[in-house]
Amino acid sequence: MSSASIAVNSPSSSNHFIKDGVTSVNVNRLCSFSFESGLFGSKIPTKKLSLSVNGTRPTRPERISYSGLEPVKASSRSFDVVIVGAGVIGLTIARQFLTGSDLSVAVVDKAVPCSGATGAGQGYIWMVHKNPASETWELTKRSHQLWKMLAETIRDQGMDPLQVLGWKKTGSLLVGRTPEDSVMLRKRVSQLSEAGVRAEYLSTDELHSKEPAIYVGTDGGAAFAPDDCQLDAHQAVSYIEKTPMIYRLTDLLHRKADMQSSIMSQLQFRSTSSGEFEAVQTSNNTLYGKAIVVAAGCWSRSLMHDLFKGSHIQLDALVMPRKGHLLVFENFNPLQLNHGSMEVGYVDYQNATFPLGLDDQSQTLSVSMTATIDMMGNLVLGSSRQFAGFSTEVDDSIVLHIWKRAGEFFPKLKKPSLTDFIKNRKVRVGLRPYMPDGKPVIGNVPGLSNLFLATGHEGGGLSMALGTAEMVVDMVLGNTTYVDSSPFAAEGRCC
Repeated sequence: MSSASIAVNSPSSSNHFIKDGVTSVNVNRLCSFSFESGLFGSKIPTKKLSLSVNGTRPTRPERISYSGLEPVKASSRSFDVVIVGAGVIGLTIARQFLTGSDLSVAVVDKAVPCSGATGAGQGYIWMVHKNPASETWELTKRSHQLWKMLAETIRDQGMDPLQVLGWKKTGSLLVGRTPEDSVMLRKRVSQLSEAGVRAEYLSTDELHSKEPAIYVGTDGGAAFAPDDCQLDAHQAVSYIEKTPMIYRLTDLLHRKADMQSSIMSQLQFRSTSSGEFEAVQTSNNTLYGKAIVVAAGCWSRSLMHDLFKGSHIQLDALVMPRKGHLLVFENFNPLQLNHGSMEVGYVDYQNATFPLGLDDQSQTLSVSMTATIDMMGNLVLGSSRQFAGFSTEVDDSIVLHIWKRAGEFFPKLKKPSLTDFIKNRKVRVGLRPYMPDGKPVIGNVPGLSNLFLATGHEGGGLSMALGTAEMVVDMVLGNTTYVDSSPFAAEGRCC
């Protein structure tokens, strides 16, 4: 268990006044927080956190103990940090603040946690398809390290990571079927090995020995990363939600048919006369915060657009929705897998970038084979990528395309018809937050020291979540970030 101490230096007198029904206090102070352990217990090195606050803000409420996440229905509350977005990025940022400092946090979302891209994902924490030369490599590698440390800490506490997080070490296979694919895979294995990731190249026969169900022909092969893992997003979010002192406001925003406008229809930001943003205001609540973090996935762009409308701030968070389908088959006996699998084409489409204003972008559709067995023993097949606005409707033609693509790699899936499994089949549809340059946006909005963005992770939200959380918290508290944050800055990309 972490211990925390707080030292507050404040003026000898304060000016209290009433404005909009909220008691405020003029404060000029430096708060220093020190603690013995970080996000995952004693395995994280000790840090000293500091947060400098100047100006006028409401008085901080007395701390209240909750079991897990309880709704807060007060008309006005004050917190150190307000986070917009309760996907895995927003919730891990909240947990990093709460378990690593004495700061209070509120999380706001239009729906229940894990109801967006996080809950629709496949849950793999893999390195096999990552490029060590990419600008996201170090963040991904750090985040994977933190996920593994979390699983170890849960195990040290006498719990089973499989039950708590859906965590299991499956190893992963990046497979190809052509001589060109095999050349690329050998190169990828060499790159991964040089970067410190355990990996090996598998010939067709070696691949068949490790994964008998898969077929890549005589010219194919695979890159195998035996230490790669996967988790269950719903289980992981449920665990994160149990962090004490997260205030979740679930009654604030309501779902509408147009998901793009639903979050903005009842959510506004309040600013001070000096231009700093001091609160998030919903239809029922005003949440004051020293720092505000927008981690609303593909809705972040519309949020920021409406926020700065008519102001001198020039910002366009270019994140856009990239729709994806996954198929889930319950109690699927015809196909059993030893490892997670992915075809090399997935990497190409995941990392594909498109010039702004591309006319046929909405028509771009890709389907690549991915296959995993989840913690419940269900077969999960994917995946599709397309730009289709904010629609989350199931497209049966894409579902069929995913099934047929999987059959090209798994012969056992060619014989049965997809309609044979209609009773035990589910379809997940999610909107990945896509950035045109393939990197998330993490950092403060230029010119606004207390407003931060954390979005645009595309299909790597779970994979980069803990590293992102660590980075955002260090940024807010003025610490040096563990991973270089400059590639993810909004400056020059959204301004």
